[in-house]
Amino acid sequence: MAERLNPALKAVSDAVLAVAANLSVDEVLQELVHAARELAGSRYAALGIPDGEGGFRRFLVSGMSDELVASMGPLPRTHGMLGAMLSEPESYRTEDIHDDRRFRGWWPRQHPDMRSFLGVPIMSPDRAILGSFYLTEKAGGGVFDAEDQELIELLAAHASIAITNARLYEQSRELSILSERNRLALELHDVVSQKLFSVMLTAEAAAAQMDRDRVAARAQIERLRELAGEALDELRSLILGLRPAELERDGLQGALRKEVDVLARTHGANIALDVDPEFTIEPGERELALLRIAREALNNAVRHAHAEQVTVRVGDTNGALVVEVTDDGIGFDPERAELRSKHLGLTSMEERARELSGRLHIRSAPGKGTTVRIELKPHA
Repeated sequence: MAERLNPALKAVSDAVLAVAANLSVDEVLQELVHAARELAGSRYAALGIPDGEGGFRRFLVSGMSDELVASMGPLPRTHGMLGAMLSEPESYRTEDIHDDRRFRGWWPRQHPDMRSFLGVPIMSPDRAILGSFYLTEKAGGGVFDAEDQELIELLAAHASIAITNARLYEQSRELSILSERNRLALELHDVVSQKLFSVMLTAEAAAAQMDRDRVAARAQIERLRELAGEALDELRSLILGLRPAELERDGLQGALRKEVDVLARTHGANIALDVDPEFTIEPGERELALLRIAREALNNAVRHAHAEQVTVRVGDTNGALVVEVTDDGIGFDPERAELRSKHLGLTSMEERARELSGRLHIRSAPGKGTTVRIELKPHA
């Protein structure tokens, strides 16, 4: 047992470090399920978190290829042995899961056969079941023993803390985003909306005086131009004012990670963020522009294109700073003029790129997804 305890403690340490490294809940859980499979010497492992409605909020596996997982269809429900481990606070192991009366229900044709089994619940401090480890097929055709069970129970005890901390961390990040958006809404209401209201009143006055006194009307129009310019300056100031709250604290990668996590949770999409470890960008308007364009593309993908898979890539290609957002959504024809008139996001992305002497490429077609790629020179 002593020889196997060190790997167990390392696995626990890795899970704690995963939370400290600001990884998402899914990343933390995936680290845990990989650790469980290695510690118990099993061919397959899974970690299920119930949704309280008969299904799983999360169900992560280790030891199966992505193709095999996809071939088995939708996630299992919380019935049979999977459900039993979520209702009983005790661990369970058996030489052959087929002999257990609770072995019923979900078992797709493509699912590999499984015999030896070890199930360990993940308990919260107040003894509520947060989820469960499922391990099957002991290496070498053997069976899981008391030492295997003890190791996974140790991992489960710390998994409870890791899951709770990861959830709290994600909730704090969401609250941070909501707080910042509320601040912007108040600023827009208190400053910009008042300025625009003045613009509207001045425009009405100019229209009323146009026929009676053209000199006075011209003065009102000139005032209208000044007010519009001031409103534009205020709006730009507010937008740039968002930068300290996100980019200065988290950097471009951190801000994108926050956006990806919230959108994935809200819309149920699978969004991957791939950042080149060598990527760097100086703080300023270019960094902000890249974030804004990436956000616009992400929102278009999950809100309008109904994408299920989205990938965000950030890196340095041939000396250019590149951000690329690819989705498998419904796609569209980028050349349709009427579409651009209704979706100003496309135009705003292009204008942001143009202002920084960059290039924006939008590749899409109906039914074939969309790729939005922004390229900026290292020193525009």
